[in-house]
Amino acid sequence: MARKPALKPGAKPARSPAATPPKPPPAAIVPPPLPATDPARWGRNTQAIDRMIRALQSRFTLGLSPASLTLAYLDWLIHFASSAGKMSELGENAAAKTMTFLTHAARQLAEGKDPGAFIAPLDNDRRFASEQWKQWPFNLFVQNFLLAEQWWHYATTGVSGLSKHHEDVVSFAARQILDMMAPSNFLLTNPDVIAATMKEGGQNLVRGFQFFLDDLERAQSGSRPEAANQFAPGKLVAATPGKVVLRNELIELIQYAPSTPKVKAEPILIVPAWIMKYYILDLSPHNSLVKHLVDQGHTVFMISWKNPGPEDRHLSMDSYRQLGVMAALDAISAITPRKKVHAAGYCLGGTLLAIAAAAMARDGDDRLASMTLFAAQTDFEDAGEIMLFIDESQVTYLEDQMWDKGVLDTKQMAGAFQMLRSNDLIWSRVVSHYLLGQPDAMNDLMAWNADATRMPYRMHSEYLRRLFLDNELSKGRLMVDGKPVALTDIRCPIFAVGTTKDHVAPWKSVYKIGILTDTDVTFLLTSGGHNAGIVSEPGHSRRSYQMATRKDQDKFIDPDSWAVQAPRFEGSWWPAWEGWISARSSGTMSPPQMGNGKAGYPAISDAPGQYVLGA
Repeated sequence: MARKPALKPGAKPARSPAATPPKPPPAAIVPPPLPATDPARWGRNTQAIDRMIRALQSRFTLGLSPASLTLAYLDWLIHFASSAGKMSELGENAAAKTMTFLTHAARQLAEGKDPGAFIAPLDNDRRFASEQWKQWPFNLFVQNFLLAEQWWHYATTGVSGLSKHHEDVVSFAARQILDMMAPSNFLLTNPDVIAATMKEGGQNLVRGFQFFLDDLERAQSGSRPEAANQFAPGKLVAATPGKVVLRNELIELIQYAPSTPKVKAEPILIVPAWIMKYYILDLSPHNSLVKHLVDQGHTVFMISWKNPGPEDRHLSMDSYRQLGVMAALDAISAITPRKKVHAAGYCLGGTLLAIAAAAMARDGDDRLASMTLFAAQTDFEDAGEIMLFIDESQVTYLEDQMWDKGVLDTKQMAGAFQMLRSNDLIWSRVVSHYLLGQPDAMNDLMAWNADATRMPYRMHSEYLRRLFLDNELSKGRLMVDGKPVALTDIRCPIFAVGTTKDHVAPWKSVYKIGILTDTDVTFLLTSGGHNAGIVSEPGHSRRSYQMATRKDQDKFIDPDSWAVQAPRFEGSWWPAWEGWISARSSGTMSPPQMGNGKAGYPAISDAPGQYVLGA
């Protein structure tokens, strides 16, 4: 059945007098006024007042709900106070550890040398790695700090009756306070900073203070770090040649120019996350997944999301599905007619793709040849440390903040993710930038990370409530076009990628796609984190992955058993995925035209387009 071509930019649709009136836009956020005598009007007014108060509060609490934190603390305190055995155990632990520490310190004074650490930091804790930390008294500072860190971990975990969520919140809060008080963060207790200050005559502190003033100015103006400006999209990054072939109020669709005389018959559509700009998958030429695919003979399309402003507050999750995934598929079907599409989604884009694929399967739309999920969750029961910031109180607080502004600001999202890895993303930079006076190191991935986007009120509220809080997608309760969708309807083969150090989408959560669908699922687990594990180009050092396919009729294997059994391979996982896609292609053909003006999809402009440049 022929599809209706999209309108050219700026064109208005023709409409006959007898035509059915168009559907109204999505429900407005601010409800229509009620008569003054209607009692509901008073409730609506008081709700607006409460929202305004909470929105003002959020500006001073970094967007964190005081009620959520207080409830977690009180839950821990009440249960801890009634756990005499736990308190006795902690007391004995503190006494024994203190005695061990004092004995260790006395031995060092008596022998005049370091007897060696009796408690070691975690493997990923690099704060005390230099040799300077092994000298007196700095080694004692480290041992004392690590003892406190260990004791508070025992104190905030394993308390009988404490809810798991509140335990995680209290333990996380204690860890944040301890990380802030670490001896590595202060001039007089950090031997590396003392040595640098003596060597440079304090010039490191002068430079650090100037860096602090520069950061303060940028925070006020909202500008990017100066070092990131060299990685402007379209120059060093997002530079793979292509054309924008569709632009609507939410996306630009980029079609990349072929680099081979023949291409695989089925094109690839990539749906990136909209929490950041799309070009993490088209970074520099040497680590661009898009360029890798194009050079292997694939026709690649990529969605570039608009950075929404307050005027876009009405956009919903379904707006992202319709104006994003479905609009892109319509354009691809017009440019490469009668060809199915290999669709791949990254992070939030993968979740959206899974929703769209389930709805398409339900409605008999068979345009997908396969579906690939890069670090994307479809079941949010075990959604990782991000759940620390998600409960009823916190989501309500965020909704009120977004209600005030129309969007969730980039600074708040960046702050939440930085807190999850405060040692690496906050305090290590405080030491290197402000105390040691070292300029920020910058590469393409770091520049992309500084290029954040906003989230529209309605969409983000629906995303948090319907997926994170209520987990509707995995339970078959998520409504699309008035009917629920089920992942079990998806019949095209699935390729899912998890990363070993993912704090946003833990790999065991990504792995659940295998029990939520009734089709063949190939699961790949690669080394690295949520971003660096995906950007894993051939030749990248210290990369490895495991991969195995579970057929629809095969018995379930739990993730821990899978990790033991699945074969391991050295190197980048990109060739393995590209080979999987190629094996499911129907042959080769001459490259399709760039766009299809006759069908309403002309080549509008060169890649990377306009939306990626929007601040």
